[in-house]
Amino acid sequence: MSERAHILRHAGTILVGQLAVMAFGITDTLVAARYADTALASLSVGSAAYISVHVGLMGIVQALLPIWAELQGAKKYAAVGQSVRQALYIVLMTSSLGMAVLLHPDTFLDWAQVPAHLQLEVHEYLAVVAFGLPASLLFRLFGTLNQSLGRPRAVTFVQVAGLLCKIPLSILFVLGVPGLFAPMGLVGCAWATLVVNMAMVVSAILLLRLQDYYKPYAFWQRMEAPDFAALGQFLKLGIPSGLAIGVEVTAFTLMALFIARLGVVASASHQITSSMAALLYMVPLSLSIACSARVSYWLGANQYQYAKKALRDGLTLVIFFALLLSLLLVSFQKEVVLFYTQSPAVAELAAQLLYWLAWYQLADAMQVFCVFALRSYRITLFPLLTYAVTLWGVGLAGGYAVSYGFVQFDNLAWLHTNSPITFWQTSTIALLLTVLALFPVLWLLAYRKIR
Repeated sequence: MSERAHILRHAGTILVGQLAVMAFGITDTLVAARYADTALASLSVGSAAYISVHVGLMGIVQALLPIWAELQGAKKYAAVGQSVRQALYIVLMTSSLGMAVLLHPDTFLDWAQVPAHLQLEVHEYLAVVAFGLPASLLFRLFGTLNQSLGRPRAVTFVQVAGLLCKIPLSILFVLGVPGLFAPMGLVGCAWATLVVNMAMVVSAILLLRLQDYYKPYAFWQRMEAPDFAALGQFLKLGIPSGLAIGVEVTAFTLMALFIARLGVVASASHQITSSMAALLYMVPLSLSIACSARVSYWLGANQYQYAKKALRDGLTLVIFFALLLSLLLVSFQKEVVLFYTQSPAVAELAAQLLYWLAWYQLADAMQVFCVFALRSYRITLFPLLTYAVTLWGVGLAGGYAVSYGFVQFDNLAWLHTNSPITFWQTSTIALLLTVLALFPVLWLLAYRKIR
């Protein structure tokens, strides 16, 4: 099988699993909306708090992929098992930190100025999902391990099965069954998530225990004492990666808060665009994970020429699919807008935003590829600093300054004012600058390894 076909098959499997995970949130939104408007509003706040914590901690675990892929390439199978057991200490630390934050969310709720009548529901929701966080991070560990070994199919199977369980459980727990099961409201979404996360972890443990493929890795050895050198290596990779994801997520979520000041039409149009952006992002993300695993595998095997070929083939696939998605987005722009809304004002503004989204997702695809590939070469701090300058500085702060008239560029008349378009324009520029900063470093590293 060619390198490109290997990456494509790996990425396709990951993509199905990523879409299944996205559907978890969509399920909760639809079910909560059927229960009550207050439940939907509380879910919006609670899920934002949970995602802000979960995504950053998940990034720390996900960053371990290059380590295990390198060991796999070097055929050090027992070392993979030992490294995974050490990673359990990372899960323990991140879970403890995340649970402490989720169980005491008052600072976040006060900062977000959440109305008092919603805070009780949000507290109940976060209290339940907090206890599901360790299971979620453990499954992320299982997913990262399998991606590094080039075996993502088992992860996707469990994720799809989890979705099939999540849908009826959310309906049952939230809405109840007359005469049989009392409705629980919003907290029912949290209980459904907790049950599914636990079931997914049990499935992962059974697979690791029973599948013959995992036997050479000797995962089920006695747990070693903490190896602080190994843990330090994990954190050196994981902390900057987790913080970088935090910068990326907050740049996206804060953009929504700033746009909300422009009115209902602006917010609704932005919501349509951001929903499409999140969906499109799954394609380059899956390709980048698959490519990173292959690059790290060849680096571990000391086959630097093959590592560069994997980079080149992965980049080709990312660019091809990004161009294809942009073309489809522009070609079916009206159909996409009408799928979301029947409001003429919202549809008109959203149509303009989707044109900018076509450019945005091109730059987004390139930058996520660079970030994941750089992890294979143990470069994580530079992307974090670049994100802080470009996504926060140029994209978010720049959009705010231009949109609200604090800064004016007479020779850049295409930059809008008092419009959500401004934020998508400046964010696109920010992503392009990110690519211009990261791509030369990546290619220099790949070339120097060959030399």
